[in-house]
Amino acid sequence: MPGSAAARPTWWPHFTSTVRSTALTARLGRALGIAFGICFLTGLLSYTQYLSTSWLPKPAVPAWGYRLTQGIHVTTGLASIPLVLIKLWSVYPTTFRWPPFRSVKRVLEIASAVVLIAAVSVQLVTGLLNLLDWYPFGWDFVVVHYALAYVVIGSLLIHIAIKLPDIRYGLGTKLAEGDVLSEVPWDENPDSHSNAGPLPPPVTPGISRRGVLVAAGTGIGLIVITTVGQSIRPLEPLGLLAIRQPSKGWQGVPVSETAAEAGVVEAAQDPAWQLEIVGPNPYVLGLADLDALATAEAHLPVAANKGWSVAADWRGIPLPELVERAGGGPGSRVLVRSLDRTGIKSSQIWGSQLAQALLATHLNGERLALDHGYPLRLIAPNRAELFCTKWLTRIEVLS
Repeated sequence: MPGSAAARPTWWPHFTSTVRSTALTARLGRALGIAFGICFLTGLLSYTQYLSTSWLPKPAVPAWGYRLTQGIHVTTGLASIPLVLIKLWSVYPTTFRWPPFRSVKRVLEIASAVVLIAAVSVQLVTGLLNLLDWYPFGWDFVVVHYALAYVVIGSLLIHIAIKLPDIRYGLGTKLAEGDVLSEVPWDENPDSHSNAGPLPPPVTPGISRRGVLVAAGTGIGLIVITTVGQSIRPLEPLGLLAIRQPSKGWQGVPVSETAAEAGVVEAAQDPAWQLEIVGPNPYVLGLADLDALATAEAHLPVAANKGWSVAADWRGIPLPELVERAGGGPGSRVLVRSLDRTGIKSSQIWGSQLAQALLATHLNGERLALDHGYPLRLIAPNRAELFCTKWLTRIEVLS
């Protein structure tokens, strides 16, 4: 009879482990679904930093908002890598069910799994490479990462819908019980919740199903603890996997892009440097003017899209003062331009972030280091470090 053990070719792969089970897979899947949901929502918040749309305001309060959400996004993404691998380990025997395409439901299950695995693999691998500042792929990381997030979530929801009976069965079954992913082929009921068929657990297993969950949770917990030190200062000594650490950088703040990488060393150190402010009443400021105007102080975090962040003491010129002098006001949109030749050359700021923005000349009591944006950089609350533009050369009051 089709689907029976006798009909399965002898060369077809089979599995004998009784550790894998529907109950174990369902619990791993639940954890992964939660992780993906957190990554998706915090990723959407992060993407708003890239949008210069007036209908989507960027609040200045809380000042540490981006620091929190992006830190969670990066940490959860890193933790998802081993979780995905464990989940795939728990289900890969189902790939070799015989016959492989027994029903329409089975075909849909395979198709949704293929799309999901492919999208997740690209998303996690390129996300990790982004943290390492390595872009061997030929596309815009931010655009693809954002678009692919919808593919991941969409295919995940479809896969959940198809597998919902198995998920309900697995979550409602004790780990010590439940059906086993093994060599046993499907039974005659194609709609059975069993992944492969029941087998008794071994008398002395190398590791129990509960042990798999404990080991996975412990490993993922270690990844989190050794990563979050890049955004939670007290845990910095444990940050063995942190890409950057707050204390390891000029003036106590990490550097995402150096002046040499941006190609601005000579221009930023030019004694004749001037800041051009363009508006109804245009004017320019020189280096000597900065020192006379830099009297405001603020304690604000700087938070990178790669997950690291640190709070610092800044001193400089309130941006609204310069905007008002140029003929603008609280409702103005302001474009700040950089000497940078390679990275983010300009960014816009408006609304409550503009009201509290600072053009920083000093960091932690010292004149800005060249790699931190000397002679002048933008610092604003709840704003990605990428858009706290360094090496300023021009400010345009747009409205």
